[in-house]
Amino acid sequence: MNVATTPGAVAGAGRLHARRCARHPAREAAARCPGCGEFFCRECVVEHAGRLLCANCLARSEANSGRRQRRFAAVGRALAAAVGALALWVAFYCAGAVLLKLPPDFHEGTVWKPLVERDRR
Repeated sequence: MNVATTPGAVAGAGRLHARRCARHPAREAAARCPGCGEFFCRECVVEHAGRLLCANCLARSEANSGRRQRRFAAVGRALAAAVGALALWVAFYCAGAVLLKLPPDFHEGTVWKPLVERDRR
């Protein structure tokens, strides 16, 4: 990967060769982290989402995305619970509507009496 062509990776590319890695002072800097502004060698930077980041900024970025994912997961669970409750309400409403349409003889348990009496005759 050509560090100089990565967008946002190198600030002041003409003076980069004079800089040293923040973690390895004996090594020449290859890129500047856009998150913290420190200079790092090739071993200390990682490409993430089109940018070269140091380990600390990468960990911070991942922690922030993890928090966002957990927040959206909680919203998704709450939405699923609300949809489930609504589905149960509709099911019970429909069951009640069907029960109301049944004749009163069915509720009293006398719906079979006319059939039994007819068979006796």
